[in-house]
Amino acid sequence: MPKRIYTFRQGEAERTADAVAALGLKGANLALLASLEAPVPPGFTIATHAWRETKGAGGDLPQALRADLRSAVEWLESVTGRRFGGDQRPLLLAVRTSAGTQLPGLAESVLDVGLTDRTVDVIAAELSDSDFAYRSYRRFIESYAALVFDADLAEFEDLADREKDRVGWGIEPRNVSEWRMLIARYHDFLERELGAVVPQTPLQQMVEVVQASFASWRSLSAANHRMLHAIPENAGLAITVHAMIFNERNQKSGRGRAVSRDLSTGAKRLTGEFSIGGRIEAFDEPPEPIDLATFVERGAPSFAPVLAELAGHVRRIEAHAGDAVEVDFMVGDGALFLMQYRPARRSAGEAVRVAVELVSDGIIEPQEAILRIDPASLDLLLHPTIDRGGGLTVLARGMGASPGAASGEIAFTSERAQAMAADERPVILVRNETHPEDIHGMHVAEGVLTIRGGTTSHAAVVARGIGKPCVTGAGSLRINAARGVLHAGDRVLKEGDRITIDGSSGEVIAGEVRLIRPSLSGDFATLMGFADGARRMRVRTNAETPHEARAARSFGAEGIGLCRTEHMFFEGDRIQSMREMILASDETGRRRALAKLLPIQRSDFIELFEIMAGLPVTIRLLDPPLHEFLPNSDTEIVETAQKLAVDEAVVRQRIAALEEFNPMLGHRGCRLAISYPEIAEMQARAIFEAAIEAGERAGAAVVPEIMIPLVSLRRELDFLKARIDAVAAKVMEERGRRIDYLVGTMIELPRAIIRADSIAEAADFFSFGTNDLTQTVYGISRDDAANFLSTYVRQGILDRDPFQTIDVEGVGEMIALACEKARRTRPDISVGVCGEQGGDPASIAFFEETGLDYVSCSPFRVPIARLAAAQSAIRLSRAGRGRGRR
Repeated sequence: MPKRIYTFRQGEAERTADAVAALGLKGANLALLASLEAPVPPGFTIATHAWRETKGAGGDLPQALRADLRSAVEWLESVTGRRFGGDQRPLLLAVRTSAGTQLPGLAESVLDVGLTDRTVDVIAAELSDSDFAYRSYRRFIESYAALVFDADLAEFEDLADREKDRVGWGIEPRNVSEWRMLIARYHDFLERELGAVVPQTPLQQMVEVVQASFASWRSLSAANHRMLHAIPENAGLAITVHAMIFNERNQKSGRGRAVSRDLSTGAKRLTGEFSIGGRIEAFDEPPEPIDLATFVERGAPSFAPVLAELAGHVRRIEAHAGDAVEVDFMVGDGALFLMQYRPARRSAGEAVRVAVELVSDGIIEPQEAILRIDPASLDLLLHPTIDRGGGLTVLARGMGASPGAASGEIAFTSERAQAMAADERPVILVRNETHPEDIHGMHVAEGVLTIRGGTTSHAAVVARGIGKPCVTGAGSLRINAARGVLHAGDRVLKEGDRITIDGSSGEVIAGEVRLIRPSLSGDFATLMGFADGARRMRVRTNAETPHEARAARSFGAEGIGLCRTEHMFFEGDRIQSMREMILASDETGRRRALAKLLPIQRSDFIELFEIMAGLPVTIRLLDPPLHEFLPNSDTEIVETAQKLAVDEAVVRQRIAALEEFNPMLGHRGCRLAISYPEIAEMQARAIFEAAIEAGERAGAAVVPEIMIPLVSLRRELDFLKARIDAVAAKVMEERGRRIDYLVGTMIELPRAIIRADSIAEAADFFSFGTNDLTQTVYGISRDDAANFLSTYVRQGILDRDPFQTIDVEGVGEMIALACEKARRTRPDISVGVCGEQGGDPASIAFFEETGLDYVSCSPFRVPIARLAAAQSAIRLSRAGRGRGRR
């Protein structure tokens, strides 16, 4: 028979191999802390096995469990030197549910179990503090009745208000007599209205609290959460019980959270928050959190030894966990107790800083640092900062709770934030404090500002999670909800006024200020260095403009994997030359128009080659159907006809002739180049001339890569490669310079997959266009798929959108097949990916497993791809699997 109850105290704990499954998070945590010699309150955990036994007994605690519970309490009495219900030094207990995961709907903690009409006076005499003893008893009766009898707490508030009005005491009773009268009113209410009595036997109190706590596992909200997150009901619930800590009693008591590092710098420095005070009313509005680093300076020098002791324990826990940790602690009359620890909650930037510092301190290896960071979170690092060059009017200073800066109009409610955002007005959500129901407002806001709260408040945690700048604890500001205004000293701001917040410094600034995009350096650069040393796959970018190419280089791109030349034809006069070529009636006219585009294309390519400075640049020949370049509206048609000096009817006739029922599978890609080889020849000439000129300027050879799109037949590739080779030979003869170049193809059609071995004989490289390949494999138009793919995902027909993450079983299998066939024919062929999935971490893991040589993605996803590629390589290496082994 598995154990039902596991004991713990400082220096020793009964544990199991599957501690979280058996003891829940709280129980497993307390057992681990105890085994690390941390000062934990002595106690025990009732295991999930006991919950299953209780469920089998219809919800009543089985006699065997009741006997074990008595034995556990007796053990606790021997450890503490107190007696449960004793006439001297009575033992009081805290009872808390402990699930294997955070789960809403579970029973709240019930504190001070063991207080009775008799023991409350014994505690009052022992502590010489009747107010504290009766305040605790009042709280116990309320929480006990709410859990066990399902009583409405508002009824107790009404009772207290009526008694206050009758007797005339202020915030709470003034003496023992008035306290006893209030408690009597509570007992009378329970017996009269609910037919219920709070037991005066502590062990019976314990049995009923445990029984009711077990029942909460099957509450409606808990059941709904379990269903949503696929948590089986039979996983069950554990319960922790420990000796009470009087952390609200006096100025030598309190509670708080400590973090083992300064998350803003990653340095070893104890940070956190501490709330002082002992009034029970403070639980609804806790005292302003105080930074541990300045706690001693703020008039509590007696806590200096406690903080020094806390720092030592937190350091040891960090060393055990190998990570920055956040520790919940209590101080009762000067004595320190640790209650729980977890990996410190941190922003993306903080995670990078901490990981790098842990490596620097020798706590973890670089590979472990790489695995610690969620690649997708790197997106959150690309936040703007405030340009400090001009004058700034600082309205208030709070705590920098989530990095980045944002400007916007003030909105005082989430509903107004949504309405304003719908009108495309940037919004700063300003609240006294946020709550879960404010999530929708936080999502649409540019940033969040709260008057109350600290760095672990709801606003701070949520804002960091969704990557929004946030300032909390701006206590000098005041919101007048009735008037809808914000007071900042002698200034009054109303809804719609603009402010700026800095989530790093905690400043609230008047008006809108200039924001600067950050550069990636420092700890981020160090982490990326770790990643680059660990990864095998190269990371390129999809870029056609100099701005995109420079941004990608700054993010560590190792070349351009996809330059979509069609994007270069839409600016300025280029579109007119393109339209002139399309409207030409013969090849001579087309070549005349293309001659105008040649110097433009050549100039574009020279700039890209120079920015990439010898790194590979893959240029895709014209891909879309020609109708995409023609005007759509009547006004544009008239303007085009006038500028090109052609009859308007000719323009309309050409538009009608080029119209296709399914253009994505129509006259595009290599098919277009075969129909009009002069287009491919012009582009090839521009590429070769640009490569020669850029190479001469740099004094180093440029090796361009020319990509032919939409190939399905080997002969298509042969036809176009012959013309590209001919142009190359002619340009080299004209310039008197020889250059190397590669000609490859984009694999985006199922037939190309099947014939990859044959196509590879003529291709220098393959690049998988996963967007179109997914379309053709599924027979789904990605432009129309949004209408039903979300339903497929919601209904569980698809696990995820295949246009976002590679469909391993379908599209992925075809990519793997193509790689295998191509390398069988040509082992040295270079294989990459240039579709959207090139920047998706889950897809990158598949590409690494398949043995692709590189991925290419948008510039701002390059850091994500670099880190994801490193993580994939590390995991495969640890699994003993090499390139191409699936």
